[in-house]
Amino acid sequence: MTGEQNETDWAALLLSVRDSRDRAAFASLFRHFAPRVKGFLMKSGASEALAEECAQDVMATLWQKAHLFDPARASVATWVFTIARNRRIDALRKSRRPEPEDLDWGPEPEPDQAEAFEMQQETGRLAAALACLPEKQRALIERAYFGDLSHREIAAETGLPLGTIKSRIRLALDRLRHHMS
Repeated sequence: MTGEQNETDWAALLLSVRDSRDRAAFASLFRHFAPRVKGFLMKSGASEALAEECAQDVMATLWQKAHLFDPARASVATWVFTIARNRRIDALRKSRRPEPEDLDWGPEPEPDQAEAFEMQQETGRLAAALACLPEKQRALIERAYFGDLSHREIAAETGLPLGTIKSRIRLALDRLRHHMS
């Protein structure tokens, strides 16, 4: 497919990967989402090498776990960037672990299950809040925050005036804040 694809096209491609392991559909998803995931991770503080590694891992997860995608629960972008966010958290935790020679020998503390559960709950609440947004606002939020596009780039891509883009994003963020509080 050529040109900018809308969310319906991404969902159709992912469903094709899910249902028939369609390699061409996966290649399209990879070309679109891998650079955006890498940019998102770098914007959140990851090094270029780590962002590249995590982006590859996210796309591998998309292929391996496509059967878990449910278009009724989240858009493709929301699903992909939730995976990316979780990979970033995993990488941060891994980087904070000491090397084996630095470990104190003795019983290892249990991972903080409450923190992991809280993160999972927060991710679910955010996905639900995004799903409640009107489609035009959700699409702009996904492009701005998950797609790593500036307001000007979104305006150029959609043909909407810059002021409209800014207003819709502001309204969407207000709705998300209200829904999350």
